[in-house]
This record gives sequence, structure tokens and C-alpha cells, in this order.
Amino acid sequence: METAIRTSRIKDKLISEFEASKKILFGNAQLRDQAMESFCKQGIPTRKHEEYKYTHVDLMLKEEFYFSANKNCSDEQIEHLKFLKGAYVAIIENGVFIDGSSNLQNLPKGLTICSLAVAAKENLTVFEKYYAKNADVYADAFIALNTAMAKDGVFIHITKNAIIEKPIHIIHISTAFENTFINPRNLIVIDENAQAKIIESFETLDSTARTFSNALTEIVINKSAIVDHYKIQDENDLGYLVNTTQIIQKKQSVFSTHTFMLSGSLVRNNLTLVLDDEHIESHLNGLYLTAGNQVVDNHTVVDHRKPNCNSNELYKGIIDGKSIATFNGKIFVRKDAQKTNAFQSNKNILLSETGTINTKPQLEIYADDVKCSHGTSTGKLDKDKIFYLRARGLSTESAKKLLMHAFASEVVDTVKIEPLREYIEGKIFKTFE
Repeated sequence: METAIRTSRIKDKLISEFEASKKILFGNAQLRDQAMESFCKQGIPTRKHEEYKYTHVDLMLKEEFYFSANKNCSDEQIEHLKFLKGAYVAIIENGVFIDGSSNLQNLPKGLTICSLAVAAKENLTVFEKYYAKNADVYADAFIALNTAMAKDGVFIHITKNAIIEKPIHIIHISTAFENTFINPRNLIVIDENAQAKIIESFETLDSTARTFSNALTEIVINKSAIVDHYKIQDENDLGYLVNTTQIIQKKQSVFSTHTFMLSGSLVRNNLTLVLDDEHIESHLNGLYLTAGNQVVDNHTVVDHRKPNCNSNELYKGIIDGKSIATFNGKIFVRKDAQKTNAFQSNKNILLSETGTINTKPQLEIYADDVKCSHGTSTGKLDKDKIFYLRARGLSTESAKKLLMHAFASEVVDTVKIEPLREYIEGKIFKTFE
């Protein structure tokens, strides 16, 4: 009863905020109304929702949250977050695109980066063709809520045959002096034969209160495009993050996504990848490091709809303290998706007696000519290996750190951008220290 009352109160406040602000929000008003109607029917997920049984979102939202926040970060603080020198940088602070703090001068031919609200007016053809077409408002309450209430975000369009040499870095900054709920939204469209490297990082700065970020990114990868996508989640103890990424791939495209969960009180990742044509290649890699009372929940879906496609998925976790980590990976192979190769692996190390890992790899196969496998393993650091390293002069702590680095490196080494890989390695080293 208490949970029902709490979630009903949260829902009522969200609806009230939507009604008060919807006239000034960008895009299609009818779409927003449909999304809010869907959210009202679904409600805030609780433990009774199978997909959210290990993520107590309703408990996270029991405190009072507000829905507007000003620009609080200084230019010096923002510059410190731009760790990829020479990259095209888009800054999102509290869900709003900050043009003055972004580095978007001298964009090459074929690349458009701007505010999503601006794109809804000035890039209307592409915006209307792709916006909210892959993120189904009836599939998940947080997709519906973001579609209804998103104030702004980043729009990226790469035209046919354009090869963008420099990385594109989207920096999401959460900063608040009172508990704040934000809904950032991104739309990324990669046209035929184009190539790009895109990084999303999530940071919490200068906050004395909690932030709840319900972020949603849609990525459209058209025929023969090649895209590397990276997510770095470093929200600290005041940050709650629900991050939904919806990707659709077309014929002969190649897509790799890499997710690194380094901090955050609660991190929930919903990653859905649809292989919607033939001869597609997809790679999904993830690394999560948890400690204290952190909650990290990864839900991935790889949907093979057409024949002759390959997907590979590797997620690894190191769990310490009283933290809770969850991995639920689903692979669907539809009836028409013959000649599919799909592989999934989840490996975990438990460092404490009080940590928890929930792992559930799943295959649903409706075709008969496929090669598919999945597997999961959970254990502690190998005592024999620790003894071997100690016998060669290392302390117990040094031996453990070395083994953890070796375990994580399989995912870290998939990062193709050297400065980004060095940055991630530095963050991981600091965590292990």
C-alpha cells in the first residue's frame, strides 16, 4: 500500500509538471500527449514489474524532486571535462543544450550538431523522419516519460559518404542545489556509407542535492555506415541515472557500443539494438565497477530480424561492498533471421561477502539455421593466482589489483580511441586504489 501511494504521488507530480510546461516544449504536441498517456497507464516501475525487479526506482523517487535547474557550472569546470582534445564537443547541463560552452566551430562538411529544439525547426525533414520512431512510448515507462517531458538535447546528423575523423563528444552534466529530475534527449542519424566515433559521458558536478536523469538516445545507422559508440557513466553518489539507448541498423552497417559504469548511486541501462536488414555486424561491450551501496542494472536486447547477421556481446563486472549488480541480456532471433551468429557472455568477480550479482542471459530463437550461445560466470579472485604473484614479490593488495586490471582489460582494450582508453584506464586505476 505504501509503495502504491508513493508511486501515485510521484506520477501525479510528473503529470502536473507536464501540463504546466508542455506549451513551451519543442516538437509534436500530439506525440507528447500520447507519451504522457502511455506513462500514466504504465506508472513508475516497482519491484512488481519483472523488468525492474532488482531496481527499486520508486524508492529512489520517494524524496521531493523539482523539474528545473539553471546553469550552475563554471566554464573552467566544463573545460576540465573535455578530456578529448580536438573533439567536437556538445554540452548538456541539466538536460539543456549549452551552445556557448560547446566546441562546435568549423564543423566539417556533412556534419550537423545542434540543439534538439533547434533541429525541430531548422532540420525538420530529418527530425520528423526519425524522432521517436524507434523509441516506443508503449514499451517502457521511462521512454514514455522522456518523450513527453524532454526539454532539449543534442541532434547529430552525418550525411551520406561523410567520414568524420575527429570524435564527437556529448557531455551530460548534472548539477543541482535541490533535488532535480531531468529528461535529456538525443537523436543521432548516420546516413549511408558515413563513418563516425561518438562518445557520451555522464558527470555530476557541484551538487549538494540529488539528480535523477532519465536520458534517452536514439541512433539510426543507415546502409553500410560504420559507427563506434562509447558511454562513460561517472555520476557519483548523488546521481541517479536511467539511460535508454535505442539503435536500429540497416544493411551492411557495422556498429560497436562500449559502456563503462564507474560510479553513481543508481545506474540503470536499457540498451536495445535492432538488426533490421541483412549482413549487419554488431558488438556490445560493457564494464561495471560497483562498491558501497551502489545499484547497477544492465538490460540489453539484441533483436535479429533479418538473415546473415552477426552480434557479439561481452559484459564484465567487479562487485564490492554491499553493492548490487544486475545483467539481463536478451537475444531474439526472428523466424526470418536464418544464418544468424549471435554470442553473449557475462562474467563477474565478487570481492565481498555482502555484494550481490543477478545475472540472466536469455536466448529466444525462432529460426532453425543459426549459431547462438550464451554463458555467465561469477566467482572470486583466484587464490592460486594471488599466491603465484605473491611468490614473485607482490603484496596481496598489488596482486589483487593486477588480477582485476587483467579481468577488466578485455573490455577496455576494445576502445579504439587511444586518449579515451587512457582516460578510462585512469578512472579504473583510481577506483581500484
